[in-house]
Amino acid sequence: MGHPPHMRILKRLLRWALILAFSGFLLAVLAVGVAYWLVAPRLPSVAVLKDYHMQVPLRVESADGKLIASFGETRRIPVTIANVPDNLKHAVLSAEDADFYHHPGVDWRGIVRAGWHVILAGGDKVQGGSTITQQVARNFFLSPEKLYSRKLIEVFTALRIEHELSKDQILELYLNKMFLGHRSYGVAAAASYYYGKTLDQLTIAQCAAIASSFQLPSVVNPLNSPARLLARRNWVLSEMLRHRYITDAQYKEAVAEPNDAAPHEAPIEVDAPYLAEMVRRQALDRLGNDALTEGYVVKTTIQSARQQAAVEAVRTGLIAYDRRHGWRGPEAHQDLAADAGAQDYVRALAGYTDISGLAPGLVIASSTDAATVFLASGQSIRLDLPAVAWARPYISDSRTGPVPTRVDAVLKRGDIVRVSQDDKGAWQLAQIPAAQGALASIQPEDGAVEALVGGFSFTRSKFNRAVMAARQPGSSFKPYLYSAAFDHGFTPASIINDAPIALPDPSRPGGLWTPNNDDDKFAGPMRLREALVQSKNLVSIRLLDAIGVRYAREFVTRFGFPLDALPANLSMALGTASVSPMNMARGYAVFANGGYLVTPYFISEIDDRSGKPVYIANPARACRECQERLLENTPPGPPPADMSKRPANRLAEGASTAPPAGAASVDDSGVETLPADAHGAGAHPPVLAPHVLGPRTDFLITSLMKDVILRGTGAAAKALDRADLAGKTGSTNDHRDAWFVGFNGAVSTAVWVGFDNYGSLGRGEFGAKAALPIWMDYMGTVLKGTPLDSLPMPPGIATVLINRASGLPTTPDDPDSMNEYFKVEDVDRLRSQATQQQQEQQNPYNIF
Repeated sequence: MGHPPHMRILKRLLRWALILAFSGFLLAVLAVGVAYWLVAPRLPSVAVLKDYHMQVPLRVESADGKLIASFGETRRIPVTIANVPDNLKHAVLSAEDADFYHHPGVDWRGIVRAGWHVILAGGDKVQGGSTITQQVARNFFLSPEKLYSRKLIEVFTALRIEHELSKDQILELYLNKMFLGHRSYGVAAAASYYYGKTLDQLTIAQCAAIASSFQLPSVVNPLNSPARLLARRNWVLSEMLRHRYITDAQYKEAVAEPNDAAPHEAPIEVDAPYLAEMVRRQALDRLGNDALTEGYVVKTTIQSARQQAAVEAVRTGLIAYDRRHGWRGPEAHQDLAADAGAQDYVRALAGYTDISGLAPGLVIASSTDAATVFLASGQSIRLDLPAVAWARPYISDSRTGPVPTRVDAVLKRGDIVRVSQDDKGAWQLAQIPAAQGALASIQPEDGAVEALVGGFSFTRSKFNRAVMAARQPGSSFKPYLYSAAFDHGFTPASIINDAPIALPDPSRPGGLWTPNNDDDKFAGPMRLREALVQSKNLVSIRLLDAIGVRYAREFVTRFGFPLDALPANLSMALGTASVSPMNMARGYAVFANGGYLVTPYFISEIDDRSGKPVYIANPARACRECQERLLENTPPGPPPADMSKRPANRLAEGASTAPPAGAASVDDSGVETLPADAHGAGAHPPVLAPHVLGPRTDFLITSLMKDVILRGTGAAAKALDRADLAGKTGSTNDHRDAWFVGFNGAVSTAVWVGFDNYGSLGRGEFGAKAALPIWMDYMGTVLKGTPLDSLPMPPGIATVLINRASGLPTTPDDPDSMNEYFKVEDVDRLRSQATQQQQEQQNPYNIF
């Protein structure tokens, strides 16, 4: 009995269906094979993912480990999968690929769905159908353009990735690589920027919000499109609930949590932007473009407390100078409607930002007694008459108008001004200083830069005056010339005439150069000690003329100055060289450390992303202990190795001018730069700095500069109540530059104040008035509680009783006698001169 007709038809249909299915399968396999054959040459090697380095910004730290700056186009904090909390992993999986741990790298059903959507869209390419593995393939190897060929390569690359890496390795790459908005790459950077948290501190809702940013990070992220973000976040939470990653109670709590995201920049802990830029440039020069992407950590020599003291001292000093010279008026003026409100005020302040603690504000009301100022924060403050009392109208650099008696004479409605708070929190009228200043402070022992300020505000001016400025040092240059003189036979008691002088002026044919003292007074014949204490210009000129300009120029190069920065004429005696504050701090460090020329450096170590040092500084050191041991073994009398009897271009015995192997070089500003092989971290033996100044000459010059502070132009520094301080003021023609450079055994610091356009600081703005207060504020903080630190008197120095007027040895019964220091070989010569003077009863002055 045969099968019914309908059964035969059914069998026939089933047979054809099987044939078609098998044929379709063969065609599909053939199509996949052909497709693979076509794209195989274009498939990337995924083996590099096993040791892939994410781009990580350059991090710059202080010597005590505090963040100074971070450089790089991306925010990224690499994290291992073991340190990613489950809530965040589950949120990402729920949002992007719930079946991640089960599929082979490609979700075929998802691809079919995406294909169906393409058909429904009329052939338009649509997003979707990509697993996490495919997204890894796309973001590491492929372009973002939407092409069918690229999609095919993505699929095969994903399959290769699954073959080479474990699921956890793939997910780790994904969580670290993906862009999540606002320059944040990876979940750890996103958590830090949006919430100021580490991953383990995130709530479930915050995990879901970050997971919501993977699809459209520039549009939907915790800061942009709040409504869309919340909708997406809540959907991710519902998916987490559906997949049983969270409980119903956790879901309800997370959905109810508000979106509290806000920008959280990496907290800058040390205010040193000028130094940070120096680090960035050196890192790029020596490490190449990888410097900003390979996660290097640069450890600087900057001490955070000292840097903060330097920043505050410079800002306080410049603001004080600025207030002495009056109110220049508001920064701008806005015409406000009578009915203007808070929104109008905010718009008026748009574009104005805080500058070094000076906040922008809009005057919205002003009367005789007070003004109301609206701040960008929305706060309104009141400025009464005492708050604007300093604001005398600026007339010129040396003149101001009367003290204001009405607030509305200073402030008008619509004025945009600056305000600041004093130590007690009271608001004061302020203005951004027009003058600039710089400070450089180094360790005399090895040149380590401990503090550096290149200007009032890096935001307003990135020109680094601490190392890039070429300014005239004025009288602060004189100790170098006095050193040359003391190595040329002069003594602190040598007499030079402080009297008018007229010399041919090479710049004006037939003209005369008639220099003067700052006070336009003349003291007549005087000892060199007094001449430096009182900063007598005419004495310095005669002294330079006596020792010779050529000799002096060559001698001064011992302090680190290039010869071409030193004028080849007598004007050098007035400090007409071109120097920076760093140059001066380095030069004075020679006096502080016993005569050794150290080179300022600011990078102590560079570590790679794993914490392994790739560069360790090996600076040349003064090694004062070495010198002291040498002196202990030196018999009394003039030491044979004393620099006072050596040619100007000679170095102390045992020192070398050749840089050590692997040592850094010196740039034009006198600051050490990284060696070309900055990747080499091999240890180098200690290097001694060249000995450029004899210890006895050093002692004599330092004793003179101590007197500058005790009773000379730097006498205000006596307020620091320290006997180990030495220094020198400096001023230039028309008060264009104001300096104070000083030191003790532990720190050498130079401060400069002036205008970038070389304008005058104003009458009476000498170094003692404009620069010394900044130096005192800084040094007072730095040296507070530290022991006195001065070099001891070296062998070969004698203390002799002299006559104050003649500078020659005298007897104890001389009512005009005083003690003075001399090199021992000079004592017999001076006593012979004194005896001859008594016998001949001639000129009482030993005038050179």
